[in-house]
Amino acid sequence: MPSTTPPSQARSCGTGTLGRREVLAALAGLMATGPSTRSLLAEAGQKLNFVFVLGDDWGWGDLGCYGHDQIKTPNLDRLASEGTLFTQFYVASPVCSPSRAALMTGRFPGELRIHGYLATPPEGKLEFNEARGMPNFLDPAVPTVTELLKRAGYATGLFGKWHLGKAPDAPPLEKYGIDAHRTIDSNEMSWDDTDPHFRTHSTELIVDETIRFIEQKRDRPFFVEAALLDPHGRLQITEEQAEPYKNLLGAPRIYYSAITRADGQIGRLVRRIDELALKERTVIIFSSDNGPDDFVARNSSEHAVGSSGPFRGRKTSLYEGGIRMPFIVRCPGTIPAGRVDHTTVIGGVDFLPTLCSMAGIRLPGGLRLDGEDMSAALLGAPRQRVKPLLWDWRFRMLVGRAIDKSPRLAIREGQWKLLMNPDRSRVELYDVPRDPSELDNLADRYPKVMKELSERLLQWQAGLPKGSVEPLAGSNQYRWPK
Repeated sequence: MPSTTPPSQARSCGTGTLGRREVLAALAGLMATGPSTRSLLAEAGQKLNFVFVLGDDWGWGDLGCYGHDQIKTPNLDRLASEGTLFTQFYVASPVCSPSRAALMTGRFPGELRIHGYLATPPEGKLEFNEARGMPNFLDPAVPTVTELLKRAGYATGLFGKWHLGKAPDAPPLEKYGIDAHRTIDSNEMSWDDTDPHFRTHSTELIVDETIRFIEQKRDRPFFVEAALLDPHGRLQITEEQAEPYKNLLGAPRIYYSAITRADGQIGRLVRRIDELALKERTVIIFSSDNGPDDFVARNSSEHAVGSSGPFRGRKTSLYEGGIRMPFIVRCPGTIPAGRVDHTTVIGGVDFLPTLCSMAGIRLPGGLRLDGEDMSAALLGAPRQRVKPLLWDWRFRMLVGRAIDKSPRLAIREGQWKLLMNPDRSRVELYDVPRDPSELDNLADRYPKVMKELSERLLQWQAGLPKGSVEPLAGSNQYRWPK
């Protein structure tokens, strides 16, 4: 039976309120190697590079190395065999913009007022953001991982999907510490994502730009993100791309082909890094921004065959399938090879402090972060996290099945995950390691655990910026026959 030991006492999720200028000024005097990577960097004689490949709506179970028995992902499977695969990685939101904001800033996106996707013209009016209590773009005063790395001497680049602000007054990406970029869902819009040719070859084009950046910056430390569109809808494939699935029909053929074509381009990127003799000093990370979409989505019904693995939930759900994502890290000689970490719970909010630690940057004590440095786990030592992970989803669930529609708040602390509505109309407690499918609600059997976690979650939620909440947020109602 699950342990009755309650989670540890509540801890602060922030350490101060320094702004961008104060942080950068402090960093000028604090450029020192962090203790967790001091010997590593000394042996290497130089800083590590970082290549971050972020899939769009890629489910936890959409890779062969995560258990899929039909989708062909040989390149990501090989990347996992040459590095470490994590099974408990969580993004900070079940949709794209807030998930990406957390990766950039180390902050829970609700604290930044980014609760859902940022509407961008021409797809939606900017007033839609205001109506939901959201800004039109990520506040450039909030320090970002790219800004901190750039300050430390890194070349920085991002190619592909931005989706953190497209508005007349949105700042250029340089304001976030990103010097080289070619993007969509931004003011730049270097590609036309409505062009069928671009949609069909988007991963190839994004990888082209990423490789070009690496070739140009290979003689200095660099960070680059390849922010893929695949397999977000609308999916368009060629007969050549569908060849591996010629015996399939309909949605599986389309979706599986999109995954495999992206895997092939990721393989090309990895091979080029190796050809440039950067293999042993480049940390390659692969993940996804949120779980697969569902058949109810107007532009991506093929996502109904996207796999959440053994989990309940999909995109827009706080059950595991909406927020628990693949996470693969490779750097030979630094990251252990052929290892699977089932123990360590890592969050998207940990991305900034972890990469900065591995880059040898000691962050100022006044920098507000909700994440923590998990570099020890990446380097081979599984660890228990100190801070809880928390979620606030204010909108209705777009997933089609009632069983996938979660309560609107969640917290993960140790073995426990609590989901609830603020009015307590739904309260669900799961021992996630023993019940990853979230089927056995233990709230009545562990009242002390439930009480402590619910109090902490509601206290955090009460401190978030106020904003609108959709009437059906947190509802799993079904239209029963009358």
